[in-house]
Amino acid sequence: MDPKARTDNEARARAYPYSYYSASYSGYSAPGYGGEATVQRSIQDYILILRERIWYIVVVFLLIFSASVVYTLSQTPLYQSAASVQIFRRDPIVMQVQGVMDNEIRGAEDLNTQIKVLESVAIVQRVAERLTGEDLRQFTAPYRKEGDSDPVSPAEIIFKNRRVVPARMSLIIQAVYQHPDRFVAAKVANLFLDEYIANNSRQRIEESMKAVDDLKVRAEQQKKKVEEIAVNLQAYREKNNLVSLDQRKDIVTEKLKALNSLVTQASSRRKDTEIKWMQVQERRGKPAEMLELPYITGQPLIGQLIQQMAAQKIIIAQLRDRYRAKHPKMIEAENSLAQTEKELNQSIDTTASMFEADYQNAKRTDEEAHSALKRQEAESLDLDRYAVEYANLEREFRISEHLLDTILARMKETSMTSTIETQNARVVDRAAPALKPVSPNNTLNISIGILGGLVLGTVFAFFVAFVDDRVKSSFDIESVVGLPLIGIIPEIRRMEQPEKAQIVVNNQDKQVVEAFLTLHSSLRLKDESKSAQCILITSTIPGEGKSFTTTNLALTFASHGERVVVVDCDLRKPNIHKSFKVENLKGVIDICSGSASINDVVVRGIHPNLDIVPSGGRAKNPTQVLNSKNFEVMLSNLRKSYDRILIDTPPLAAVSDALIILPLADGSLYTIYFNRVRRKAAQFSARKLLEVNVPCFGAVLNGLNLAVSGYYYAQYYDRAYKDYYVVTGTTQDKV
Repeated sequence: MDPKARTDNEARARAYPYSYYSASYSGYSAPGYGGEATVQRSIQDYILILRERIWYIVVVFLLIFSASVVYTLSQTPLYQSAASVQIFRRDPIVMQVQGVMDNEIRGAEDLNTQIKVLESVAIVQRVAERLTGEDLRQFTAPYRKEGDSDPVSPAEIIFKNRRVVPARMSLIIQAVYQHPDRFVAAKVANLFLDEYIANNSRQRIEESMKAVDDLKVRAEQQKKKVEEIAVNLQAYREKNNLVSLDQRKDIVTEKLKALNSLVTQASSRRKDTEIKWMQVQERRGKPAEMLELPYITGQPLIGQLIQQMAAQKIIIAQLRDRYRAKHPKMIEAENSLAQTEKELNQSIDTTASMFEADYQNAKRTDEEAHSALKRQEAESLDLDRYAVEYANLEREFRISEHLLDTILARMKETSMTSTIETQNARVVDRAAPALKPVSPNNTLNISIGILGGLVLGTVFAFFVAFVDDRVKSSFDIESVVGLPLIGIIPEIRRMEQPEKAQIVVNNQDKQVVEAFLTLHSSLRLKDESKSAQCILITSTIPGEGKSFTTTNLALTFASHGERVVVVDCDLRKPNIHKSFKVENLKGVIDICSGSASINDVVVRGIHPNLDIVPSGGRAKNPTQVLNSKNFEVMLSNLRKSYDRILIDTPPLAAVSDALIILPLADGSLYTIYFNRVRRKAAQFSARKLLEVNVPCFGAVLNGLNLAVSGYYYAQYYDRAYKDYYVVTGTTQDKV
């Protein structure tokens, strides 16, 4: 660290020790501004905080210690006695019958039920009722005050001072009672167990007798129901003639099979004749087309006439060679051909009429077969319906009869078991009078007072020290600063700047890698950030990790297959070239001055899919460079070659460079370092960022100290999450 800077820090620490320490406790190197390590909190820092607030500690210590002393001296000595009882996993089996009450202990729920019974007000009331005469006077004596006319309620006293303690990994329960009289304490503890066992036995007998009475009523009702169903069953059988139900069903089934076969044959014949008739009907009146049908020409008479016409045509052709058209032989031959053709047409018409008659007969036969099948199916369905209703009545009768037998048998078993005395618990140890009181414990109370006073005083001192107005929680970012929190990056310790700048690829901190993957996913959730090609990244003050966020976010985009370029527009304190260990000889300044082109300054192949454009040095007039036309052209050309352009800019509170670039970008990200920047400064800078008509996608919180993350961001970082972080390059990785 620069000696002058160290001197300034020490001076600031002397002037505002707690504020200075709370601002720099994280130990995060500020990427983008030289990587100088901030001041680490040491033992001397904590001693200084405690020394300056020693009176807070003294006052809190005296209050806690005095309260413990007063409490100890004002307490009445109490004696404690305990009696233990064993709960049986199941009731003793005297007869192989099921009891009315199921007291079997199957798991923790059943055991807890017995514990709640022992803690119940009913048990407390019965214990109080058993305290009479001298026992009651000794019990209430410590609680009576002189001149107090209101009687003390024993049940209320017992309820407040009794405890039921289950022994771990066992079925043994202790009834513990405290009382100023050690003999009374032992007696009450023993009465708890006696009443608990008696209460279980009494409840079992009462429930059994009640069940017997209920079963008698149910048996009479069920008996009447069985008789009613039997009468209905007989009446239904007689009404629907279901004496020979199975035989009728067989006959109907055989008829259905025969009719189904007949319907199939009739339907097939109908379709066949229908097709022939439709073809004949289409060609009727056209003899030449009719003769194209094979089943027309296949008729014997039509075949003979066709052959006869062919022979006559041959004869006419031969006669034309010898005679003229009006020769008697020619006339006779043509008349003979005409007669034959006339007979052929008549035969075709006769055959067509025959096919029509066949179709009508087949249609009539098919309709009659379907009608007969429907009648038979209706008869079968009626018979099935009768059979179903009959089977339902018969089944209901058998079930009701079986239920009646079960009720009668259960009634006899319950009546028999109600007279058998069994216990589901036994006393293991009876309570004995205690030899010394358990309360108050003077040594413990004084020790708690001393230790509690010191601890609470120290905690209060640190609480006062750490109450400041720095941005820490998501409430500060979203409500005060006014930006949505879209990413949280944990603090990184003991790592060089280039390693931090490329931590998502060297994978030295799996929580940070996962944090950038989460930030990448958050940016892809909304359309405006998902489609944003040019993203500007800035902060409030130096040292908030904007360059660190820029480089690692760029590497995250690149690892997802996008072409990414990082442009270092921090022309006052350039840092991107240091992050990637490249020279900064040419860059943005040279492009804007016209002395170099983009291809001359782009450093390619930094990582797969990732290039950078350095600043090219420090500019004497950065605002003039960023306002130049060449700068706008440079960004326009980069948009043509890359999917994402990430611009690293100076902090907003220091200079206005970021506001000059912002109109050329599609959106911005605002980095805030945990517990470093003050709320008003962050709010003022964020307001300037939002005044420009360019969307701000949200804030990224850097340097979250995981030691205190539970107070502010327990939902984001927890030790239980560590198994979900993926470490690349291991043998368990799967692609």
